[in-house]
Amino acid sequence: MIDRDAITLGILAGGRGQRLGGRDKAWVRHRGAPLVENILMAFPGAFAERLVSVRADDPRFAARGLRAVLDRREDFAGPLAGIEALAAACGTPWLMTVPVDLDRLPDGLADDLASSADGDGVVVTDADGLQPLLGLWRTDALREHAGAMLDAGESAARRLVARLRVSRLDLAPHRLQNLNTPHDFPEGYDP
Repeated sequence: MIDRDAITLGILAGGRGQRLGGRDKAWVRHRGAPLVENILMAFPGAFAERLVSVRADDPRFAARGLRAVLDRREDFAGPLAGIEALAAACGTPWLMTVPVDLDRLPDGLADDLASSADGDGVVVTDADGLQPLLGLWRTDALREHAGAMLDAGESAARRLVARLRVSRLDLAPHRLQNLNTPHDFPEGYDP
């Protein structure tokens, strides 16, 4: 198992939130708390550092023990640009990434990832297939590949996973949920 002192938690929260009316998803409330707090609760325990990839810094991140990291690309380049920025800011050999809008995360996932990493890391699969933004990655491998892909005009996280030597942590039959639209919040949400 990889020691938590060697892992930085990186939350991907730099999206445009277009399907939620342009809202910053990190602060959309779900189940009584902002999505970013739900992620922090799903990944308890010590990490060397906690980073959040954002489109604009907000003092509320620091108040929650998160260091905000801005994308290094001027134009919006999607979550791969967030991964690139997190990897550049990461001071540990390993970076655990999780999208801020991911729900239904199972208990103990951080430890399961730390126990399953092999080669360049581990990526999660669930009942719906590959979850390319949820994984534990060797930071050097991300630095090598994410920027090169973006420079070549590639922005698909699935292609990044295909380039890396990673194991897979299969959560099936469990199904994670991406909270992207108002429809994805059956109990409603508090913007």
